[in-house]
Amino acid sequence: MPSKPSVAIILGTGLGKVADEIEVTQGISYADIPHFPVSTVEGHSGKLLFGRLGGKDILAMQGRFHYYEGYTMQQVTFPVRVMHELGIRTLIVSNAAGGTNPSFKVGTLMVITDHINLFPEHPLHGKNIPTGPRFPDMHEAYDRSLIALADAVAKEKGIALEHGVYLGTQGPTYETPAEYRMFRLLGADAVGMSTVPEVIVARHSGIRVFGISIITDLGTEGNIQEVTHEDVQKAANAAQPLMADIVRELVKRTA
Repeated sequence: MPSKPSVAIILGTGLGKVADEIEVTQGISYADIPHFPVSTVEGHSGKLLFGRLGGKDILAMQGRFHYYEGYTMQQVTFPVRVMHELGIRTLIVSNAAGGTNPSFKVGTLMVITDHINLFPEHPLHGKNIPTGPRFPDMHEAYDRSLIALADAVAKEKGIALEHGVYLGTQGPTYETPAEYRMFRLLGADAVGMSTVPEVIVARHSGIRVFGISIITDLGTEGNIQEVTHEDVQKAANAAQPLMADIVRELVKRTA
């Protein structure tokens, strides 16, 4: 096990294969970790990985937990609490998302610059855990310096990156056309069923965050079609090499 990883990565739907980029020194099944939930979604392997990426010790979640699986927000975000106790200072979160921005295409990589929280339960509801204040500030949920670094890496490698706002909702249904229109009116560029709770708890714990979405389906006028989880996984898999380039270099250049 690495002595002191300072960077952690959460790999979402269809993105578990990014773990192939990691020189794994130890993998632990979630089922073997006390108090950890177990992933129930196809495409989430359900392992905590210790290893090296970009020449640095890292911790990675190969699969995450979702509110729609029936877990409480405290269970969904418990791994982030564990990361804080392990000394993680930087968290990279990834996900597959539906695009509401009409300029997006399937396969677009979107750096998350802000989010809208539409989950029915807040991850900080209840007694305050003293990793942060009762009323944490969220004006910079996604670290600007990490966003600038990702932009620089993308420019060097010729990778197209978009910026946008991610809207988190509980799922598990994909959105109706009317819901997509509403989310766009609210200011969302992409919508998904994860990430926001983890980011809130990370920021409450003083962990800086970088977030990135792969647009795997479209919720824009004239582009809305029937979508399945298999479609989402396929689109995410196709975009994984580019995301892996960004994540690897971010880790390598992050202090």
